[in-house]
Amino acid sequence: MQLIRVLIVDDHALFAEALSARLGREPDLVVLPVAADVRRALALTATERPQVIVLDLTLGPENGLDVLDRVREHHPDVRVVVLTAMSDVDAIVQAIRRGAVGWLSKTESADLVAQVIRGAARRGGWIPPEVLGDVLRRLAGDDPEPNGGAQLLADLTPREREVLQCMVDGLNRAEIADRLGLSANTVRTHTQNLLAKLDMHSALEAITLAMRAGMRPGRRD
Repeated sequence: MQLIRVLIVDDHALFAEALSARLGREPDLVVLPVAADVRRALALTATERPQVIVLDLTLGPENGLDVLDRVREHHPDVRVVVLTAMSDVDAIVQAIRRGAVGWLSKTESADLVAQVIRGAARRGGWIPPEVLGDVLRRLAGDDPEPNGGAQLLADLTPREREVLQCMVDGLNRAEIADRLGLSANTVRTHTQNLLAKLDMHSALEAITLAMRAGMRPGRRD
C-alpha cells in the first residue's frame, strides 16, 4: 500500500480536527499536524513533505491563494486540493490558474475528500460535475497563444491523442479502456506519457490545454 502524506490547512479548528481524525482512519493516508495559517502551512510543507495539501482559501485575515502561489513556486510536485465553503466559478478558476488540482465544498462527505486526495496523489484532479463545463470553458478561453497548445499536441502519438480526446469527452479510465479496447493499465501508461509530454500535472490541466488547442467534447458512449 502506498501511503499518502496529507497536510490540512484550515483555521476552523473544530472542522480541521474533525477532518483530520476522519481522514486519519484511512489506512493509506498519513495526516500531518494541521496548519491554521500561511506561515505554518509553508513551514510544514518544507519539513513534512506532504504529497497533497487540503487547503481552505479563507484563513482568517489571510488568503489561501498565497499558499498556492508559494507551494507552486517552491514545491511544484505537491498537489493542492481546495476544500472551502466558497462555490462560485470565478474562485474555482482563479485557484486552478494558480495551481490547484481539485476543488471541493466543505459540505461534501469525508469519503469523497479521501477519494479526491488519492486521485490528486496519482496526478488526477476533481471539479464538481455541476460546474465543470463552465470552469473548462473559462480556462479554455484564457490562453493568449492558442497555437502553442496545438504545437504541444503535435508531439503526442496517435494513441495518446485518442486517449486525450476521450478525457476531453469526460470518460474515466475504465470507460476509455472500454472505448479503445485497451486495458486500464495501458490507459494509465498512455495518460502518464501524454501528461509528461505536455508538461502537465493533472488530467484537468491536459483537458484545458486540449480545449485551447481546438479539441472539443464529442460523443460519450
